[in-house]
Amino acid sequence: MSLGHNHAGHSHAAHAHGQTALIEALTGEHGSAAANRLVRRSVNVSMGVNIILSILQVIVGWFANSHSLLVDGFHSLSDLLSDVLVLFVARHSVRAADDNHPYGHARLETLATLVLGLMLVGIGGAFLYSAGEKAMHLGEGPPVGMTALYVALLALAAKEWLFRYMLRAAEKAKSAMLVANAWHSRSDAASSLVVAIGIGGSLLGFIYADLLAAAIVGALIIKMGWQFSYSALEELIDKGANSEEVAEIRQVIRHTPGVLDLHDLRTRRMADRILVDAHVRVAPRISVSEGHRVAEQVRLRVRAACPEVLDMLVHIDPEDDLVPAESVAIGDINRDALERWLNTEAARVWGHGPWAPERIQLHYLNGQVEVEVMLPPMPGIDPEPVVIAHGVRDLQKAAQQAGLPLLSWTVYRRLTAD
Repeated sequence: MSLGHNHAGHSHAAHAHGQTALIEALTGEHGSAAANRLVRRSVNVSMGVNIILSILQVIVGWFANSHSLLVDGFHSLSDLLSDVLVLFVARHSVRAADDNHPYGHARLETLATLVLGLMLVGIGGAFLYSAGEKAMHLGEGPPVGMTALYVALLALAAKEWLFRYMLRAAEKAKSAMLVANAWHSRSDAASSLVVAIGIGGSLLGFIYADLLAAAIVGALIIKMGWQFSYSALEELIDKGANSEEVAEIRQVIRHTPGVLDLHDLRTRRMADRILVDAHVRVAPRISVSEGHRVAEQVRLRVRAACPEVLDMLVHIDPEDDLVPAESVAIGDINRDALERWLNTEAARVWGHGPWAPERIQLHYLNGQVEVEVMLPPMPGIDPEPVVIAHGVRDLQKAAQQAGLPLLSWTVYRRLTAD
């Protein structure tokens, strides 16, 4: 039983779109309650079937001398333990984010998948070892009983029915976890088919067929456990989204109004969800509030177009910060000190009153500082460009003498009063 990771050629990523129940569970929304009830009810049915099958297969496998049926019984028992883990995840992953878990509790699913994977590897290894030991004494034990074949066929039919039932429930709940769970039941049906063929072969006189079937089922269990464990470990080391998902996210960002370019896009998985970080370049001289609005538009559009994205952090850049600027270092410039210097020098150059700067904006671009000064309006008096131009030259000279990289100046007077 899977907890939402790849299994038997079936990838949970193919079901990531539109997973409303999982989205709401990860974000702690109350609307996921009905879907989670459906998930738990489906898993309860799966648990009931696996309890009956595991008990029946183990007992009949033991008394009917069928090692493959015994192995399949313990396989069903491992599914039962897996169902318990799924119920645990369904109960606790719905918890909302808190101070200690700001991204929610979805990694519980990853942890449960890792535990299940390691458990399956151990069980499968034990089965292979046992089959090898019995093969060394082939022919010494009693023959396989006919009852084993009946139970194997019953298990095959029950697991195929369970697959179809859980798949219907998964479609209603829109749960990727339950979809993967259903496909695991289908793979269990395949292993039961192998067991039935092996038992049938033994009954026809091929004494090695039952042990061969047990070895095949054990190998399948190991392979399944390795897939679960590997997938969970990749997620725990922050594996990124696949190339198709990244391309989709990149396209949405680039087509957002206000975005000039995109670089340094990073993703990482969290259960069936994706966390995204992106550096987005906007026009260098827009206001902070406009830059923030562009960032919010990027985040909202990406989450709307890509439902598997849980959250997104957008870093706004006025220029490509991956390209090193070959100019004067400005990292140590203090804005407050620079603004006080500008006010002092502007008062010296232009005097006070209507010439005192009303607003000073600084643009840190290309390793330099561009200064934008707005002077207050003078009702009834036209701006005096000559006076302004002379003042700018004086300020540039003073900046050079002070060793400040203020190489570009824009000074204008506001024409209208408030």
